Amino acid sequence: MLLTVFLSIVFCAAISLMLLSAVAFIQNEKFFSSAPKEAQALLKPRTKELFYGARRVGWTLMLFSFLMIAGVGVISIWDGFRSDFTFRQFFLRFVTIFTVYKLYDMICFDWFLLCRFRFFQFYFPEVESVYTGRKYGYNIKSQLLKLFVIFPAASALAAWICSLF
Repeated sequence: MLLTVFLSIVFCAAISLMLLSAVAFIQNEKFFSSAPKEAQALLKPRTKELFYGARRVGWTLMLFSFLMIAGVGVISIWDGFRSDFTFRQFFLRFVTIFTVYKLYDMICFDWFLLCRFRFFQFYFPEVESVYTGRKYGYNIKSQLLKLFVIFPAASALAAWICSLF
């Protein structure tokens, strides 16, 4: 269980690194497809880098983030095989990692960074009007759908596949 908690923390750190690299360094509006349509319509293309080499730094951080996420998957599966996990143990590991991530996403990204700290609005001030007055993020329904339906289903599928071997 301790490894599962550690992997959940690493997964959340990787997602945070991905957000930082996309918003602060790369600044490409293609990364914001999950933002509300009103915000997407207001986004201005960033042709000038924040500083010389910012996009290179961003893509390097993005690659590192992808490697961390892949590492979480590989280590969680490898350790499960090594420890002769059952379907239930694999499922609990996967659903724990996804649940911790989604709660972190909802609390830290949507509520704190977007609505309280205004991290996104700092780098993209043109979307200020879309997020003004919101007490929570903009996609609570899809967040809850992922938390209660999609992630448990994906965890069950992954656990079933892993338990076949």
